[in-house]
Amino acid sequence: MGEYVAVEFKQKDRYDINDLISIVALLRTPDGCAWDRAQTHFSIKKNFIEETYEVIEAINKESPEGLQEELGDVLLQVALHCQMEREAGHFDFDDVCNDICQKLIVRHPHVFGDVKAENEKDALSSWDAAKQKTKGIKKQSQSMSSVPVELPALMRAQKVQSKAAKAGFDWEDGSGAFTKVGEEINELIYAVDHGDSSDIEEEFGDLLFSCVNVSRFIDVDSEEALTKATDKFIRRFTIVEQLAEEKGISMKDASMEELDLLWEKAKEISAE
Repeated sequence: MGEYVAVEFKQKDRYDINDLISIVALLRTPDGCAWDRAQTHFSIKKNFIEETYEVIEAINKESPEGLQEELGDVLLQVALHCQMEREAGHFDFDDVCNDICQKLIVRHPHVFGDVKAENEKDALSSWDAAKQKTKGIKKQSQSMSSVPVELPALMRAQKVQSKAAKAGFDWEDGSGAFTKVGEEINELIYAVDHGDSSDIEEEFGDLLFSCVNVSRFIDVDSEEALTKATDKFIRRFTIVEQLAEEKGISMKDASMEELDLLWEKAKEISAE
C-alpha cells in the first residue's frame, strides 16, 4: 500500500487527489477532527447514499456547477472509507484505483482484447460475458443473487427481471405482462377481502413486481417513472391547497367529492 503521512497542512491555489487523500488522513489523526476520527464505515454509510442522490439531483437539474460540487462530496466519501481501511492495514486509495483499472481492462475485451463489438448492444454483451466469467457465474440465478438487496426495490426488481429475460424466462411480448398485472390485482383484492395481512403484503408485492415487468416491455425505467409521478402529485396537491384556500374550503373537513373537483381543476391548471 502507498504511504499517506498526515503532515502539517499547507494551503495551495489548487489541489489534486493526493491533497484530498492527505487532508482526509490528517482529519483522522489525533490532532485532526474529532468527528472525522470517530466515524466508521457503518456510521457514514447513509451519508454515501445521500451524496449519491445529490449527484443525481444535479444531473437532473443539468447543473455543471452542482455536479462538480456533488461529485467532490462523493469522492470525499470514497477517500474516507479508503483511509479507514488504510489505518486497518487492509487497502488504500491506490489499491482501489488499481482494482477498478484492472476490472475495466478485463471487462472491455472488445477494446483491450480481440473481441469484436460493432454497436452498443454488442459492447454490453461483451461486458456481461466478461463479468460472468471473472465472477464464476454459470447460472442466471447466481447473477440475480448478486444484485444488491440494498438497491431501491423497483430498481432491483427491474435488474432481476432483465437477468431472467437473458435466460429466456420472459413473455414473448408485453401482452403477457399486462395480463399478469390484471391477475395480480384480482389476487390482491381477494387477499384484502379475506383480511390476511401476510397474504395482503405478498400479493401487493406481486402486483408491484408485475408492474415493473410491464415497464421493461414499454421501455420505461420504473424508478424514474415513479419519481416523476410523485413529483407530479406534489405539484398538483400544491395547487389543490391553493384552490381550497381561495375558496375557503377546509381540506380536512371537505367531502371526497369536493376534493375530487379541486383535484380535477388542479390537473387542468398543471396541464396549461
